[in-house]
Amino acid sequence: MEEVNAMTTAASIHPQTEVGLLALSVADLDRSIDFYTGVIGLQVLERDEDEAVLGAGGRPLLVLEERSGAGAWPRGGQSYTGLYHFALLLPTRADLGRWVDHYIQLGLPLGQGDHLVSEALYLEDPDGHGIEIYRDRPRSEWTWENGRVRMAADPVDIRGMIAEARAEGRPFEGLPAGTKLGHMHLQVGDIGDAERFYHDILGFDVVARMPSALFISAGGYHHHIGANTWHSRGAGSAPDGSVNLRFYTIVLPSEEARRAVLDRVEAAGIPTRRIGEAVAVDDPWGNTIVFEVGGAASGSEARSLHRALSG
Repeated sequence: MEEVNAMTTAASIHPQTEVGLLALSVADLDRSIDFYTGVIGLQVLERDEDEAVLGAGGRPLLVLEERSGAGAWPRGGQSYTGLYHFALLLPTRADLGRWVDHYIQLGLPLGQGDHLVSEALYLEDPDGHGIEIYRDRPRSEWTWENGRVRMAADPVDIRGMIAEARAEGRPFEGLPAGTKLGHMHLQVGDIGDAERFYHDILGFDVVARMPSALFISAGGYHHHIGANTWHSRGAGSAPDGSVNLRFYTIVLPSEEARRAVLDRVEAAGIPTRRIGEAVAVDDPWGNTIVFEVGGAASGSEARSLHRALSG
């Protein structure tokens, strides 16, 4: 049964808030473009010598910035705070089936998880950045208990998903229009600090919590941001010589909705930076969050934002 998160309050972030765009540094831009176009199925919207914007259906989703010689993101054992994975949300189960059918033919490793609210597949890019590609089940099939959404990590019915895609008789031709950045999952140093920043100050609602992980959202979604300490408890940010998360955007539907968030940020004494029409804030681990109204509608707008933040 569908239920709006019972923990929603007057201080909650606007229910139409979403994640919009992210920027990553990579060691070799050509290698990364080959991966994100050939393996993932994104399209290059704009690029120059050391920067590219990729998306689906003309919608910008990912900015890549080359930092030649940068070390890969560490996996396993004690790590740094920063990106755990970013998640691309596909419009339908058949769309996900077409993608996984394509991916399996490449013979590359793949993780999976049926989370009850969604079916998700996991992989890494050549620099070790984590990626989730998923589809949501209808909200009417989600189960809520006392304001918390029920999730799991069961096996995905990959054969059934591929069969559904093949029944439509359409080949994989890249990620379809309607694909978007569904959520961000971060490695943080402390779950309590993450809740204080993302819930108490920014206003995201807590939808699931455990000692080592936190999931928060706007408008009763299963999560727009995840945070965990599985490999990063007490850790700091990655050294300058590593690839990393440059920034990600939170898109609000109006200036009034953004102002409500920024009023809480400023009341907490957290510095903000005006970047053209956008406003940037750092979380407790130095991850840069950019608050936008409406979001970047083109590759040019995404590049302008990235350049302003990098300047």
